[in-house]
Amino acid sequence: MSDLLVRAARGERTERPPVWLMRQAGRHIPEYREIRENHSFVEAVTDPEVAERITLLPWERYRPDGLVMFSDILTILEPLGFSYHIESGTGPIIENPVSGPADVQRAREPIPERLDYVGELLDRLDDSVGDQTSLIGFAGGPFTLASYAIAGQPSRNHLPARQFRVQHPEAFAELLDRFTEAVAEFLQYQVAHGADVVQVFDTYAGILPPAEYERFIVPRHRRIVEAVDAPTILFVRNMGGRLDQIAAANPDVIGLDWTVEMGTAREQLDGLGVQGNLDPSVLFADRETIRERTREIIEAAGPQGHVLNLGHGVDKDTPVEGVEAFVETAKNFEW
Repeated sequence: MSDLLVRAARGERTERPPVWLMRQAGRHIPEYREIRENHSFVEAVTDPEVAERITLLPWERYRPDGLVMFSDILTILEPLGFSYHIESGTGPIIENPVSGPADVQRAREPIPERLDYVGELLDRLDDSVGDQTSLIGFAGGPFTLASYAIAGQPSRNHLPARQFRVQHPEAFAELLDRFTEAVAEFLQYQVAHGADVVQVFDTYAGILPPAEYERFIVPRHRRIVEAVDAPTILFVRNMGGRLDQIAAANPDVIGLDWTVEMGTAREQLDGLGVQGNLDPSVLFADRETIRERTREIIEAAGPQGHVLNLGHGVDKDTPVEGVEAFVETAKNFEW
C-alpha cells in the first residue's frame, strides 16, 4: 500500500499532500456513464464486480493517492429496516420513512450479512490495487441519515427532521443513537475488509443551531470516531464559524468545505488534520488557474496532516482535464 494518505491522516508530515476527490468515480467520467447505461444506481452499488469497475475508473485516469469505494451513504439504512430507491431528477426516495416516534424502533439485521456486497467490494479492491494506493471507506452520519429517513427524500432545508427534533426530542435522540451504533459497526466492518481510511459524511448536520449540534451531534460523532480502528475523516458542511464543534469529536481529519479559509482553519484547529478544500467550480477553469488555486491551498495548509481534496464532490459536468490538472498539481508539488 502507498501510505501517503494514511500518514497525512495520522497527522504526519508528508513530502507532498496526498490527493483524492469526493465523488471521484462519478458522472464526470465518460466510462462511468457508459457503465450506468446498463445498470441502475442501486444495481451498480450492490454488484461488487460493477462497483469495482466504477471504483477503479479514477485510478485508471488519475492515479489518486486514495480510492474511495463506489457506494452510497444510504446503504446503511438497509439493515435498519428501511428500503430506498433512486429516482432520476429527484434523488433517493425512502419507501418507508419514519412515520412517528413509535416507528423509530425497527428490527435490525446483521450488517455483515445484509451489506456483504460492501465487504466483497473492498476485498476485491484490496486484491487488485491495495498495494498501490490507500482504500477509503465511508458512511453517512447520524443526522444526514435521519434527515432522509424522516423526510423520505432529499430536503433542501431539512425541515421534517428539524420538526421531528423539536416535537419528539427523545425519539429523535433514539433514532440518532441507532444510526450512530450502526455507522460505527459498518465502518469497522469496512476496515476489517481492507479500508485504510474512512470518512463520515454528516453533510447536513451543520443546519442545526450550535446548541443543538452540541447536544445531538458532537457526542455521537465522538462515539463513531472512538469505535473505528483507522484514521477517520469527519465532513460537515457550513461549519466555517464553528470548527471547534467539529474538533470536539476528535476526528483524525476534519473535512473542510470551500467556504472555509484554509489558513484560518489551520490556526483554529490547533494541529488537527485537515482535508480540502478547493471550490469544485474551479475545476472548470483553465489549467493554470486550477494549478494556482490548488497550490494556494496546499501552501496555506502546510506540510503536516493535510489531505488535498475539494470542498465537496466533483460536479457531474466537470471536465476530465480539470481533474487531471488538480491531481497533477498535488503530485508535482514538493516542500
